[in-house]
Amino acid sequence: MIVRPPAPSPAAGETLSRLRGELLSVGLTVEVVARPSVWPSDGSSSRAWLEQIAAERHVDGALDIVDSGPPAAVDVWTFSREPHRAEVTHVVAEAGVASALERMAIRSVEVLRSSLIEAGLVDSTGDTAGPRPPAPVLRSEEAGVDDRAPSPRPAPSFQVGLELGAALMVPGVRGVGPAIAPLVRINGAIAAPAALQIEVAGFGSRPEVANSSGSARIAEQYALAGVCTCGPSPRRLRPTVALLAGVLHTSVDGRGEAPAEGHAVAQWSLLVQASVGARMVAFSRYELAVAVHAQVAEPYVAVYVGDEAIATLGRPTLGVTLTFGGWR
Repeated sequence: MIVRPPAPSPAAGETLSRLRGELLSVGLTVEVVARPSVWPSDGSSSRAWLEQIAAERHVDGALDIVDSGPPAAVDVWTFSREPHRAEVTHVVAEAGVASALERMAIRSVEVLRSSLIEAGLVDSTGDTAGPRPPAPVLRSEEAGVDDRAPSPRPAPSFQVGLELGAALMVPGVRGVGPAIAPLVRINGAIAAPAALQIEVAGFGSRPEVANSSGSARIAEQYALAGVCTCGPSPRRLRPTVALLAGVLHTSVDGRGEAPAEGHAVAQWSLLVQASVGARMVAFSRYELAVAVHAQVAEPYVAVYVGDEAIATLGRPTLGVTLTFGGWR
């Protein structure tokens, strides 16, 4: 059994994914249990809750992910049958090691498996050695550790992130000033650090271009989807890259100087966006992200006032985005 907190941090979510994969790879049956966010009013502790869950679900071992801040850690519990008692080993991630969470997950599963074999609860192939007894009794000296929320995530390591922010866009290589628009991103972690990403922006300011014949206001909205290296990570600061594709909607509202007349036009284009940036963890599960973008539209948009082409859009469009969001 893996126990996860109600609101796991990115590091805890990654630890859960790695633990689950390691357990399955050695042939153990795994289930993920969420720790309650509020303990019962009768004063029962997290220890009592773990003991009860282990008894009800006939659990031989539990991996309790400690999610109280760096360094990451896992409490490895095994429940002996005769006599009824619990053994616990505290495994801590190595500081300053790039693959610290992966190593900690491997060590935790090795400790669990060897303890289960030693106690006769499983054989060397990972098969259970017999039925579970009713209720194990947990040792009391680890109460402080147990009260710290662990983490995981259901079945696969898929997490969803939401970001809100703004985009500063310079739509054309000539003639068009910058525009500011609200932006929404939805991310889906698939395999650290890779993630799927959907980005939508628009309905912001409308820059104006003009000459002696008249003027035109330009508005752009776009929707993109693709991949990025923006998945949950235990690192507080990390670089990111993204490649997205989608659609761009450009609308132009023209005004003519008499006797000329203005009119409104709109166009849909295929849009490709490449970006580089950085993400910084802030307020535990939340992140601040900044990125620089380059967009290319096909077909691109040329804005004419009279017979003069006074602006070109999408060849390329440059921009900067700033967002704030979190993962669940």
